[in-house]
Amino acid sequence: MERKRFGDRRDGRRVRDVDGLHTIMMHLMPKRTEAEVYQLYTVDVTELQKYLAEKNAANPDMKTTVFHCVIAGVGRLVRMRPYLNRFICGRKLYQRDDITLSFVAKRKFQDHAEESLMVVDVKDDTCLSSITRKIIGDVQELRRETADGNSFDDLINAFGRLPGFLLRIVFAILQHWSRAGLLPAALTEGDTNHTSVLLSNLGSIQCDSCYHHLNNYGTNSIMITVGMIHKEPRLLEDGTMEFRDVMNLGFTADERIADGFYFAKSLKLLDHLLSHPELLEIPIGEEIPYEL
Repeated sequence: MERKRFGDRRDGRRVRDVDGLHTIMMHLMPKRTEAEVYQLYTVDVTELQKYLAEKNAANPDMKTTVFHCVIAGVGRLVRMRPYLNRFICGRKLYQRDDITLSFVAKRKFQDHAEESLMVVDVKDDTCLSSITRKIIGDVQELRRETADGNSFDDLINAFGRLPGFLLRIVFAILQHWSRAGLLPAALTEGDTNHTSVLLSNLGSIQCDSCYHHLNNYGTNSIMITVGMIHKEPRLLEDGTMEFRDVMNLGFTADERIADGFYFAKSLKLLDHLLSHPELLEIPIGEEIPYEL
């Protein structure tokens, strides 16, 4: 990887060849929440369900879920579509150095159970099986912990105990540091607001996908909500109708990081990956047979 230049950040490199339209958009819509676009995308997961049934029957102690497959698919998606790994801070466009995917896990499925933030670092050797092992291990460890939580949760709880007027001052300073790229790693590592993609598994609580806003704080430019699996009539290639297992994905993105054509092709790639789950077992650093 080439050395960083003046104007780059600790977590990304300045994109200097921005076209005029996207440069203007960063000034017309300086806040991320002013530039968010939403797409509801339905994915046929019938073949994915069959694949998981066979995979889990062979390894019942390490069961892979549909959500694990979505995470693996999104990891490869961002690797193959690097514009999705961009963010805007201070009206400047940056290419993120690493691929990080995040989600929130409940300690218990109860109304008042605490939540913890979890981050998956995607490397060249990452695949579906490695993601399954990591998530299952991390969630099991999380649910064995006491209410003390992890270090980042402790930090959040400490901030939450501050008086309101102090919180306003603290977050004004943090916002300024964030725009300037000066936040220390201790405040960004493990924070879902500083990851490539934030996901929410609403299907695990029997809910459908929904629209979810982005945040002006941090560098996260994409939010994906995963709905519950349900039956829906589908027209097959041979002209017949069949009830298939489908799942809705709510896709929210900062439209300033790419154009609509780029986003549309990216969603089709994710659809292809989830429809051909065997591709998820290939390490993300290796090429797969797919024409963009």
